[in-house]
Amino acid sequence: MAINTGLAQLSEFLWTGATGTYMLAAVAYTGEYAFGRTGRIAKTSVTAVTREPALVGAGVGAASGSASAVGATSARDIDASSPPVEPAPQRDAGRTWGRAAIAFTILGLSLHIACVLIRGIAVDRVPWGNMYEFTLVVGMIATIAWLATLVRMPQLRYLGLFIMFPVLVVMFLAGTLYTKASKLVPALQSYWLAIHVSSVAVAEGILVTSAAITIMYLIRSRYERGQAAIEAGQPGPRRFATLGEQFPASASLDKAAYRTVAFAFPIYTAGVIFGAIWAEAAWGRYWGWDPKETWAFIAWVVYAGYLHARATAGWKGSRAAWINLLGFGAMTFNFFVVNIVISGLHSYAGLN
Repeated sequence: MAINTGLAQLSEFLWTGATGTYMLAAVAYTGEYAFGRTGRIAKTSVTAVTREPALVGAGVGAASGSASAVGATSARDIDASSPPVEPAPQRDAGRTWGRAAIAFTILGLSLHIACVLIRGIAVDRVPWGNMYEFTLVVGMIATIAWLATLVRMPQLRYLGLFIMFPVLVVMFLAGTLYTKASKLVPALQSYWLAIHVSSVAVAEGILVTSAAITIMYLIRSRYERGQAAIEAGQPGPRRFATLGEQFPASASLDKAAYRTVAFAFPIYTAGVIFGAIWAEAAWGRYWGWDPKETWAFIAWVVYAGYLHARATAGWKGSRAAWINLLGFGAMTFNFFVVNIVISGLHSYAGLN
């Protein structure tokens, strides 16, 4: 079947529409973050807690006691597992911005899904045969993961700006990696393409969301430690850490980041296994330490270490967060540097 150039152009038009709509969503999320009551609750929760008499003058270890009490109490105030904080009866402008942000996100996602599906119809195959198409799918899954997170934790909605920003980066990257609609090279003409690449794309899209939440956690955690230091008569948080003033409690963010990794990791594992099976069918061996195989394994080991540390050693907080980001860094290196710079058996980026 010949390439349908008309549908391919329509897919490109839908990419433009989806990217523009995501930008509107980011503006609306910014409005909720700036003007919404939820952000102000997060902003004042730590300060209110640290002023409790029980936390002042606790004797030896007052600073560390304050820090733990801050985390515990602020987590009770706005913990992800508790019901969303109901605003006061008066009008909250942030809620209007928030509803608009969700509407734009859903509209942008609808255009995004249509873009991917029509691209697949235009080329008469699964629409993730090169870096352009794969990047589109990763951005789509990241947006779906964010909306799924909001179903469970609607009180995190006002943080959507920090999720939409990496999604927009992914969308613009897709534009820079654009490849004309074309048939697959013979090595990729296999049903394993649909199985292997789709599972990896889903996992990586979810892990983008986890990385964004982890960065927010690190900023909020430093802010909370700074607030505890103020109560102990020590210097407060550094300027960069004050960005966490309006974030939810660090415990909530830590839990959300962990849950997304725990959900994505089995999918990523399946994707690596499917790739090994495909390699045996295509090249006569399951594993040959090709650069892409090697870095996929490195990322898998790091994420496995993260989950293992959380489950057995009880690692929470900054140490676990940095392991999570290390795994995301390895995965990102595998996607960009290995695909574009390093030559190997997996060099099918479609950029030439």
